[in-house]
Amino acid sequence: MREYPPNRTSTQDAPSAIMITQRSTHQAFPHFRRTARRYTLATAAILIAVQQLVFASNLNANNIDTALILAVDTSQSVNQVRFRLQMDGIAAALEDPGVINTILGGPRGAIAIMLVSWADHSHFLLPWTLVRSKQDAHDTAGRIRRLPRQVGEYTCMARMLRTLNETVLESAPFNPLKTVVDISGDGIDNCESEASLTRARDDVVKTGAVINGLPIIVDGTRLVGEGAYRAPGAGLVPLIPPDQRERITLKSWYERNVIGGFGAFTIAANGYRDFARAMRSKFVVEISWAAEANRINPDDLPQPTVKLR
Repeated sequence: MREYPPNRTSTQDAPSAIMITQRSTHQAFPHFRRTARRYTLATAAILIAVQQLVFASNLNANNIDTALILAVDTSQSVNQVRFRLQMDGIAAALEDPGVINTILGGPRGAIAIMLVSWADHSHFLLPWTLVRSKQDAHDTAGRIRRLPRQVGEYTCMARMLRTLNETVLESAPFNPLKTVVDISGDGIDNCESEASLTRARDDVVKTGAVINGLPIIVDGTRLVGEGAYRAPGAGLVPLIPPDQRERITLKSWYERNVIGGFGAFTIAANGYRDFARAMRSKFVVEISWAAEANRINPDDLPQPTVKLR
């Protein structure tokens, strides 16, 4: 007696049954394939969009208005009191409401700061630090006030500029609209010749950076080079007799040999206790992106109050 329907459960017939079922399904429901393809394309588009947002976020985090390198003299003439006056002056400038408003009011609303002490050698006291809020500014000021003094003997400015050029300027982790090297000190380079300093300065300027100067005038009546303390083997020419010497002050020497780049300028401090006023004035001009920035007269800016800690 024949079974009805015939038995089709043998293993050799199973694949045929599956293929028939798959073809029947696709024929009966062709929209399944179209829907699956749409979901795949939509998922890929979402993943691409997310990746672009992450990339844009990282890029924006590195975009800043100004990369500011503060290069502070710590040679033999800078004792502990003078070092603290410099650190307190820089910190007071960062805490100043006008400075903070200038930082936040830039096109990107952020700057990055590095602090370098220099004498015989350079020491990176404060690594690149991002400032994009009032809290960032106050936190950075607190760190600067606690920085230790690095003792040095000679005023090796050209050596410091070469160090910055070789280790910092080409590897900054930010994308700034401008880079500024802010050099402060109370004497001339007594390690190398003016020609060596000029070459080092020009090499820094070639990177696109601007070098500004903050000479600290301890004795306004003293001419540059009088009684200069020189490093052994320094490539300096012999001093010209006083009655034949060009009368040039430290501020004029900075303007001739130190500053460079588009819009470079010098603001002098009348001694170390005037450093805070000069630094605050200089800071505002360096980081300002207002249309009227070129018309700022630093002497018109208010002087911050700095107490020695």
